[in-house]
Formats: sequence, C-alpha cells, structure tokens
Amino acid sequence: MTRECGGGVTERSEGLGHNRPMVIADLVPRRLLAGGRLPRRIEELRGPVKGVILLPRNLSWPGMRECDVSDDRRRRSLYGMMLAQGQRNDIARFINGGLLRQDWPLIRNSLDARLRRRCERRFGLREAAADLGGRDQGARIALPSA
Repeated sequence: MTRECGGGVTERSEGLGHNRPMVIADLVPRRLLAGGRLPRRIEELRGPVKGVILLPRNLSWPGMRECDVSDDRRRRSLYGMMLAQGQRNDIARFINGGLLRQDWPLIRNSLDARLRRRCERRFGLREAAADLGGRDQGARIALPSA
C-alpha cells in the first residue's frame, strides 16, 4: 500500500508489520541520559566531606531538603539519589569523590545496573566494588518514596 501526504508519496507499507516498539532512550537527547549527566572524572566530584548541605527544591524529597554528609546513611541515600536523578553540575557539587569511592560498595546495589556500570567505568569504581572480596553484601539503600 502506498500512502500519500501533501500530494507526494512518502511511504510504502505492507500493513502494520513495519512498526517496531519505540524505546524512550531513543527519544531523549544523549546529554540527558546517565552517561551525559555524569561528570567525566571522579576528580570533578567536589562535594563537601562534612557539614549540612541544603538541596535545591527540584532535588529534595519531603523531609530531605537538608542532608548532613557526616551521617553515613543519609549521605549514601543522597549520593544514590544524585546519581540517579541529578544533573551534571548537581552531581559535581554535592558528591565528594573520596566519599563516593568509600561508600560505593554499599551504594552500587541500589542503582540501576546500567547506571552502576557507567559509574564504575567513568569514576574507576570497579576497584572499590572489588574491595568487597568477591562477596555481595546485598546492602541496599532505603530511598524515601515520593
């Protein structure tokens, strides 16, 4: 079957068999995907090592607008949320590279597998994950529900 649009032939189709499922990642600009959102090197992660940070409203959850990065559990929750949802400048501003490396064995299992692999490649975190000695501690970060 030939379809016409605006007077000209635009497409030839033999029914609906030519349709294929659309993948949302194909529609999103590359810069917005995880790889485009992550800073290039772990040295670009210049977040604080101690103290309380005030998160922008677009990144905070109810009850988590402020975060004391000295509190290990809250920091790991913040880092997981930043890696999953933050933009490049947010990730660089709020995540400290040294603390991310230290916390990585506990954070990694809470992330999507694709994001986890990108972080490990981009930031050289495979070694931190290997420091588990081959054990999967199964630790997961409890993220507040929206």
